[in-house]
Amino acid sequence: MSETASPSAESAAPDILLDVNGIEVIYNHVILVLKGVSLRVPQGRIVALLGANGAGKTTTLRAVSNLLKGERGEVTKGQIQYRGERIEQLTPAALVKRGVVQVMEGRHCFAHLTIEENLLTGAYTRKLDRGGVQEALERVYQYFPRLKQRRGSQAGYTSGGEQQMCAIGRALMADPNMILLDEPSMGLAPQIVEEIFEIVRDLNQRERVSFLLAEQNTNIALRYADYGYILENGRVMMDGEASVLASNEDVKEFYLGISSGERKSFRDTKFYRRRKRWLA
Repeated sequence: MSETASPSAESAAPDILLDVNGIEVIYNHVILVLKGVSLRVPQGRIVALLGANGAGKTTTLRAVSNLLKGERGEVTKGQIQYRGERIEQLTPAALVKRGVVQVMEGRHCFAHLTIEENLLTGAYTRKLDRGGVQEALERVYQYFPRLKQRRGSQAGYTSGGEQQMCAIGRALMADPNMILLDEPSMGLAPQIVEEIFEIVRDLNQRERVSFLLAEQNTNIALRYADYGYILENGRVMMDGEASVLASNEDVKEFYLGISSGERKSFRDTKFYRRRKRWLA
């Protein structure tokens, strides 16, 4: 008698929104940056990409959003699927229409435009009427009341936290299913970082927006994420549920600043597990 999966087990399995399978990325035709990176983002989850500066986090996000060409980079091996569709050859604009939006590292607001004008650029691909645009704006202002107060201010003259909120709000105006969020805590005060991550969790829980976020601040990322991947030198060195990673002794030592001995790098530890899904 053959064994079959029970309906309850199948229904309990999360839908995989994004599936990155064994990708390699090369810059300038010679510099290998990502070396067989695999990860998954289930529908409605927050997944964190963790690691030091230069580990490959930003490159991974740009590979998903197809922004590598602007940096003379390309995916040379592997597959990237979104909702079961290969997306490596799609343009960034086509991905936005499918619901994938990236918030770039460093915020990148249009400095000469007001906060509200910046937000309106996010709705450009949706072709909304005036009522639809106003409804989308109010939705953003509900999550970011500070932006409503500063709606007429030039973005270049607002604080770093307000610019980060503006960048996330602009992404929200595109009505995304997934937001690729690159280093949201960079250069911000701890209180503002906490506020932004609270809003990210609120968007995830209330709007069911999935997040793949790259973050050096491992402590706060693991507090808000459901799952995490640790990158080092372009490879996934460890992955697991966020709560499990946060309690792992090696993660504590190398990324949370809780030292229990001397090691040269995360790679040197004999405890790490490296998981890699090879292409069939």
